[in-house]
Amino acid sequence: MTYTAPPPASAPPPRILVIDDEPQIRRFLDISLRAQGYVVATAESGRAGLAELAAHGADLVVLDIGLPDLDGHEVLGELRQWSQVPVIMLTVRDGEAEKVAALDGGANDYVTKPFGVQELMARIRGLLRARIVPADAAMPLFDDGHLHVDLGRREVTLAGEPVVLSRKEFALLALLLQHAGRVVTQPQLLRELWGPDHQDDTHYLRILVGKLRQKLGDDATAPRYIATEPGVGLRFVGVGAA
Repeated sequence: MTYTAPPPASAPPPRILVIDDEPQIRRFLDISLRAQGYVVATAESGRAGLAELAAHGADLVVLDIGLPDLDGHEVLGELRQWSQVPVIMLTVRDGEAEKVAALDGGANDYVTKPFGVQELMARIRGLLRARIVPADAAMPLFDDGHLHVDLGRREVTLAGEPVVLSRKEFALLALLLQHAGRVVTQPQLLRELWGPDHQDDTHYLRILVGKLRQKLGDDATAPRYIATEPGVGLRFVGVGAA
């Protein structure tokens, strides 16, 4: 759980914009999202999606990479010039380079087709939850009853016992928690933690995350807090796991 403020009871349901050229995908997502209480708009092309977003806005965009007019990366590039709305990319391309390109281009997350609807809903909930953190909440606070992290006070406890982290270990945990539910790419992690001259030194990151997992009692094969997206990056999953 997180200590983020819930939206007011009178707040309208989140609005999701689905941009995908496959009618069956649009129909499937429209039905699935409405069943979860979301307001849904759909568009069959990149240009139509950008026009819909500009005219009516959205709380989150589900964007297919393979569109008939503009490539999804082009749509994302145009969108990011004037909007910071969370974007989940849909792709049939399972290559690591494709995923990294989407995330580096400004996507918040990605899902590979074919996908399970529950996985997509969990990703959506995680990103929407991150959007309702109060503006005066200076630093994220995480507490699931076992692990407690207060970034503002630089406090980490596990089962009530203090966890002593090195500066780099704490910086890695803070970076992942600040992007909770999102994949943070290896190049971004290396750049933030060691500087631009170390973006190829992935062994630094591998050693560091291993030490951090050990101190948090986390298991790489069944992660409770830090999940590895092979060849892409890391994701803090504690916030969005529920």
